[in-house]
Amino acid sequence: MSIDQLIQKCKKKDPRAQELLYKLYSSKLFSICLKYSSSYTAAEDILQDAFITIFDKIGQFKNKGSFEGWLKRITINIALQQYRKQKVLEIVNEEQIEDIEIEIDEEEISLDYLLEIIQELPDRYRLVFNLYVLDGYSHKEIAEMLHISTGTSKSNLARARYILKGKIETIEKLKLQQVEERR
Repeated sequence: MSIDQLIQKCKKKDPRAQELLYKLYSSKLFSICLKYSSSYTAAEDILQDAFITIFDKIGQFKNKGSFEGWLKRITINIALQQYRKQKVLEIVNEEQIEDIEIEIDEEEISLDYLLEIIQELPDRYRLVFNLYVLDGYSHKEIAEMLHISTGTSKSNLARARYILKGKIETIEKLKLQQVEERR
């Protein structure tokens, strides 16, 4: 069965088609949920809400653009709605921090560790970091999505990078100490 046929059956509320669609995309969408949540359990809740919305609104998909991109946008929007409800994104008077570049030695720092420290960021920093760095949204788009100013988006990104840089430098120092202790 092609993806177009699967979509058409889901539009007709076919439970087997919905199950197949879930099996095809749940792991990919769950990784998005993990990026935008503070815990595994919260990510599971976001995924469940995302699929409820996907099945409810699949009739609105008009086969223009990528179906996977459509699923991803819905999932990200559901995650952001969860945080808006919790008032996580209240505007805080923040001074601008200079933009920080993070140098990562890929042999020294695993992807799992990097994802773990991103997940540990405060919610407002993690959301902006993920939207800007990992998903490619502009600060203007992020500001609109999160109902914050463009300046706040830039400031939150800078603070996220600052925190991540500190954690990466700490782990690199620890690894260097371990190497020296072995000598």
